[in-house]
Amino acid sequence: MVTSICPLFAVLAPAIGALLIASTGERRANLREFWSVAAGVLQAAFVIAIIPDVLAGRTPECVLFRILPGIELAFRADGFGVLFGLGASLLWIATSFYSIGYMRSLREHAQTRYFACFALALSATMGVAFSANLFTLFLFYEALTLATFPLVGHKETAEAVAGARKYIVYLLGAAKLFLVTALILTYNVAGTLEFRKGGIFPSSALASEPTLLYVVFALFLFGFAKSAVMPLHSWLPAAMVAPTPVSALLHAVAVVKTGVFSTLRVFLFVFGPVAMRSLGADKLALVVAAVTILGGSLLALGQNNLKARLAFSTVSQLSYIVLGAALLTPSGILGAVAHITNHAVSKITLFLCAGSIYVSTHKTEVSQMPGLARRMPWTMAAFATASVSLVGIPLACGFVSKWYLAVGSLERGNVWLLGVLLISSLLNAAYLGPIVFRAYFEEEPAGSRSDAVVEVPWMIVPLGLTALATLILGVYPNPVLALAGRVLP
Repeated sequence: MVTSICPLFAVLAPAIGALLIASTGERRANLREFWSVAAGVLQAAFVIAIIPDVLAGRTPECVLFRILPGIELAFRADGFGVLFGLGASLLWIATSFYSIGYMRSLREHAQTRYFACFALALSATMGVAFSANLFTLFLFYEALTLATFPLVGHKETAEAVAGARKYIVYLLGAAKLFLVTALILTYNVAGTLEFRKGGIFPSSALASEPTLLYVVFALFLFGFAKSAVMPLHSWLPAAMVAPTPVSALLHAVAVVKTGVFSTLRVFLFVFGPVAMRSLGADKLALVVAAVTILGGSLLALGQNNLKARLAFSTVSQLSYIVLGAALLTPSGILGAVAHITNHAVSKITLFLCAGSIYVSTHKTEVSQMPGLARRMPWTMAAFATASVSLVGIPLACGFVSKWYLAVGSLERGNVWLLGVLLISSLLNAAYLGPIVFRAYFEEEPAGSRSDAVVEVPWMIVPLGLTALATLILGVYPNPVLALAGRVLP
């Protein structure tokens, strides 16, 4: 164990950035946006600085204060946290540049509040990534909900207010009803909330209180509602009233990834494979994940609104991660952890493309996409690349994680789970393929043509880079897999 302030610095950098953004205000927009980008770059630098220690088998740690034995406000960097934190940091930089183009092109109001809340959200995300225990994770998990609430309701329309209200009720309600109860019961049984590879519950508790621990597991599974498992998923499509960069934040950089990250922390570092098998908790998680994978994909098929289709796609894709971890096999866990990063770069690309389409054409519906590739070649090329990744076609990063998930299903001996993955991939192609086909192979209706369609460079460059990342991580997956492998028991 190594005492280090690097994890703490990664948490503080965007928080300080938020203060600088707020103090700069609307009158000095260039300086305000400089602080946003600078905070993202600094945060990424701190995360990158931790990687050599983690790869060498060390765990940089920083303890701020202790409340009770086993309950501390503490940060610790392991391979899992570094992989999640690095992905969020780098994607925040891309989203910051994109946000500048988006907010300025649409002349959005309250831009200072927007950038400040965005920075606070990334601070909370880093707090979750580097939490050393459940207590610290819970505090930053809740902070993330509060920081993103103004972003969801940013437009301040009746629809935006309703979406933000549903967002806060679902996430805070699930946390208060389920997570607080689960934390109290966990501490009473285990005597600690500190993460430990292999789990923290003693074998005597597994033998004497299996029903109680099964209930605790279920409370965690549904309490982390940011993972959007069914039936606690409907807040996610409702939150699509937010500006598109916020949707990218929700679906790729921070919110939902924090949900599945926290769920995997509980699976692997609170319960552990032995306890999950003993309790039968893995079977519960597998069933919930399989239902959500197929249900989310089917719901995506019926959406004409582009962002709504992508939202239900996210509901489905998140449960790939839950399913992989619940398999409790080496390949399954590796695929689950890798899919956090691989889905992030793919889905953020799709949402950035959706925003680019809206800014340039004000089109929001899938039925409005015919011939769009001729008008927006860079945007649609990036969209097609990310779609290929989510379907799981080779040379894109989505294929890598789906391959490990499929192998993990066979390692466990569950052919029906392999069937779920294959059917879902076909459904992925069914709801993403028609968008690409219409854009490239159908003619744009004569009445909708306009010579004013121009792709915004500030938006095209970030989405082009994230699309390129989906290919790089597909061809060279070893950096992600090396950090993901540190999670294995």
